[in-house]
Amino acid sequence: MQAMILAAGFGTRLLPHTNIRPKPLFPILNEPLLLLTIKRLQRSGFDLIIVNCHHLKEQVVKAIVDIPGVVIQQEENILGTGGGLRKAVELMRDEPVLVTNGDIYHTIDFKQLYQFHSAASCCATLAMHNYPRFNSVAVAHDRVVEFGTDPESELLAFTGIHIINPQILKAIPEGIESCIIDHYRQLLAKGKKLSVYRADDYFWTDMGTPQDYLRLNEGLLTGNIHRWSEFAYQDDNPNLISDSAELTGNVDVSDWCSIGSVNGHNITISGSVIWDGVDLPDGLVCRNRLISSTDTILCFES
Repeated sequence: MQAMILAAGFGTRLLPHTNIRPKPLFPILNEPLLLLTIKRLQRSGFDLIIVNCHHLKEQVVKAIVDIPGVVIQQEENILGTGGGLRKAVELMRDEPVLVTNGDIYHTIDFKQLYQFHSAASCCATLAMHNYPRFNSVAVAHDRVVEFGTDPESELLAFTGIHIINPQILKAIPEGIESCIIDHYRQLLAKGKKLSVYRADDYFWTDMGTPQDYLRLNEGLLTGNIHRWSEFAYQDDNPNLISDSAELTGNVDVSDWCSIGSVNGHNITISGSVIWDGVDLPDGLVCRNRLISSTDTILCFES
């Protein structure tokens, strides 16, 4: 089986943190989400995984270049979800490809979804769920009616996970930015069927905002969100501190925290994520914050 992870976007809603790392490399429990997703796909039986990259692409390449079975597609210009998939056609085998956004955490069974598509006799299958915050796709009888409202159809949200027969991607113009949803609209207009895989019973979240990102880490550490077996950290302690962190003096870590390889003295931290390489100011008090670099320490209280 083959898959593609879309990892080229700018992540503008997560600025200034995406000036430091591309969103798919944001650490979840001190591990980059992209690497965890690759491991999960491989354990599900996907032996070819294409990863596209554009924003801060050098970091993506460095992180995954030596992983067997992973092919990197570097994009000099941003191509969007449609253009990126079109460019990757030449790298794909003549079989369905699972496509997933690189900034989502979920418990959807990749292999089960792939098998569902194989039995659906449609050119694409979209994993959909009832998620009121994002419900915008009209669905009826396990088929997509349109990407928009329809008075006679149920509204669902697209998870960003879908299975595509590669031949339908060849109609997308090459070398220009485009959206796969626009291509799906064109297919619907031509009478093509898009299958719906209901994913209501699975957990799903994206990392669209800093608060979404913090809630994900909190849920994983407190046990409110199912933790993938791919995580190295499987302890029950909700406070994860890297073994290489150097914290001295009076250190008060409470509630829940994920702390990377940092230096700090006399610090008080709760409900926060701190990335590797940050030098924390003496006496830092940090609550409910993401600190990705020294420049993003906006929660210092004297």
